[in-house]
Amino acid sequence: MQLRVGTIRPDETMQLKIVALDGTRPAPKPEPAATEQPSSTSKFLAPLLTVLAVLRRLLAPVTAKLAPYAALAAPHVRKLRPQYPRPGRDGWRRWIPSWRQWLAGWLATAGITGLLLTVAYAATDVPTNLNSYATQQDNVYFWSDGTPMARTGWVRRQAMPLKDIPEGVRWAVLAAENESFYSDPGISGKGITRALWRTIGQGTTEGGSTITQQYVKNVYLNQDQNLGRKLTEAMIALKLDNRMSKDKILEGYLNTSWFGRGTYGIQRASQAYYGKDVSRLNPSEAAMLASLLKGAGLYDPTLSAANHRRAVERWSWILDRMVKIGKLSPAERATYTTFPEPLKTLQIYDTGKQSDYLVELASSYAKKNAHLSDKEFDLGGYQIYTTFDRKRETELTDAVTKARDAALKKDPKDARTAHYGAASVATDGRIVAVYGGPDHRRQGYNESNATTVPAGSAFTPFVYAAGLEHGVHKTREGPATPVTPDSVYDGNDAVPVTTPEGPYWDRSGKKVAAHNDGKRSYGPISLRKALARSVNTPFMQLGMDTGLEQVKSTAQAAGLLSSSFGPATPALSLGTSTPSTIRMASGYATFAAEGRHTEPYSVRRVTRNGAGVRLDAPDRRRAVSPEVAEQVSDALADNFRLSHPTTAATVTAAGKDGTTDKDTALWYTGTLKSVSTAIVVYRIDLGKSLEPLPLDGLAGTRENSVPFGIWSRAVGIG
Repeated sequence: MQLRVGTIRPDETMQLKIVALDGTRPAPKPEPAATEQPSSTSKFLAPLLTVLAVLRRLLAPVTAKLAPYAALAAPHVRKLRPQYPRPGRDGWRRWIPSWRQWLAGWLATAGITGLLLTVAYAATDVPTNLNSYATQQDNVYFWSDGTPMARTGWVRRQAMPLKDIPEGVRWAVLAAENESFYSDPGISGKGITRALWRTIGQGTTEGGSTITQQYVKNVYLNQDQNLGRKLTEAMIALKLDNRMSKDKILEGYLNTSWFGRGTYGIQRASQAYYGKDVSRLNPSEAAMLASLLKGAGLYDPTLSAANHRRAVERWSWILDRMVKIGKLSPAERATYTTFPEPLKTLQIYDTGKQSDYLVELASSYAKKNAHLSDKEFDLGGYQIYTTFDRKRETELTDAVTKARDAALKKDPKDARTAHYGAASVATDGRIVAVYGGPDHRRQGYNESNATTVPAGSAFTPFVYAAGLEHGVHKTREGPATPVTPDSVYDGNDAVPVTTPEGPYWDRSGKKVAAHNDGKRSYGPISLRKALARSVNTPFMQLGMDTGLEQVKSTAQAAGLLSSSFGPATPALSLGTSTPSTIRMASGYATFAAEGRHTEPYSVRRVTRNGAGVRLDAPDRRRAVSPEVAEQVSDALADNFRLSHPTTAATVTAAGKDGTTDKDTALWYTGTLKSVSTAIVVYRIDLGKSLEPLPLDGLAGTRENSVPFGIWSRAVGIG
């Protein structure tokens, strides 16, 4: 081989080219694999080289202007250059720098470091986009007594304003994590130095961050453990500390930190570990939660004996630190000698078989009446305080479930197509309980809110109220004639329906006639007795005399929806309308409320992160006069006494059953103690057709009907 120096072009780096005698070049050494992991030193140098490159570009114009002066000063500067190895020294002493050289080196290092940090600070901006998981929250639903009912959302987080977090809770966290928080500049020099040392030496970083740095990491950065991320974290923390108040930073930190058990934020941690709101925590419980910030996997005392030991030690240490920094008196500290054991299991207020129906109703109501879009609501952070009564909901669900199970046992074939809907509405409009179906995850629609089943004779109280309120017209142009509960109508079966001009003919040319249950005739009968004894024929004629539009108007004012009404034909008075059980219960509640109707509502209050959200109040209106409401209630009370004398002997209630044409559905709606409950049982085979099917005995007898049995058990008298 021969050695030959290759020609060097201006754009090439000087290099020796070794060429073999035959003119060929030896194969180059293989490059390192691209998948090799960079060393810890390269991790350290990468951000520094980036900063140097930026600095070089910034200073390029200045160095160009100073180049002539530098050339003139070069000879003089060379004279000042320290001689190394040191002359006049022997042996190893020649290689030991003087104190002046040490000082010069330290000053140069400090100056360069300061310059680099200044450039890095100027080049770093506070991100405008937060981590998605840092802003996501769940929506939490509460029972009427304020206890959690369900939650929806992917992230278990509920942000709380700092003012709603007790001072003792705040200082427990500060004592554990960053006691100098209110006086430091947002970064910890000691922590950054330790991170630098460990990065160079071992390729990992460790703690020592301030709360400001931890907050920056939570909401702006990722969890990567490298020096570049640590440096960026420090720069953002410095800027954030100058732009944002300490209280705001602390609030953000408390609401975004991980506490284990699938929870983010102090509020959800308080609920997960102690089953209560953060505002009810004492310093001892707060100290236990603060210990979790060091690592929930190591300090959740319920996971293992070792965890419990570590948690107790850190809990005690945090309380002592609070005393040391003057945020807990020695006397109060002396009262916290027993470790506050958290709940053994996580309380997950998830949705389930029945609560899904409740959440569906409440979320729909909240969005509509708080004027929230789906996008706004899905961002989470809302607390929805519902009207649902936990006890009543349990009793209603148990009553329907028992009836369903009994039907499946008695007649499994027909019972598979049986459906049950139920709702309880108070006289002030509160929906206190509903039964929407066996399982929302298998049956997506809500039986309590479905408008597919005719009301049947359960509609007749609204016809009675319309007649009493508006009177009747025997002629087209004549004035209305008053009607009273004692007004007599023909109670016989198959009585033709008449108009001022004569019989009412249907489109097929037949006279329309009303029928009673069992085609039984009662002869002349007063309207009050007709309602009390469930005689249908008088009410079809009363509806015609009052005017079907007046009947619809009265029923709508009492609570039924206009969309549920059928055609304005004589059959309207016998229940061709299809109200939901919620609306039926609401309508009967209007009579019990002395004729004042309140739109049924399922949410009484909404907040977001503790702040109130404006919620439209439910509409309230006068449906019928107090006298008419009392007369309807009296007739319904008579019906209850006549139909169920044994039960009526022990309780005062008002109610009525409702039958439909061809026995496809059976209702019972009753009012007890200012709460009206409507029950419906019907059959539809959803797999084949939406046509109603006969109940075939699944609803029981009139004297002992399944709907009445459900009602009586649900209200606690069965």
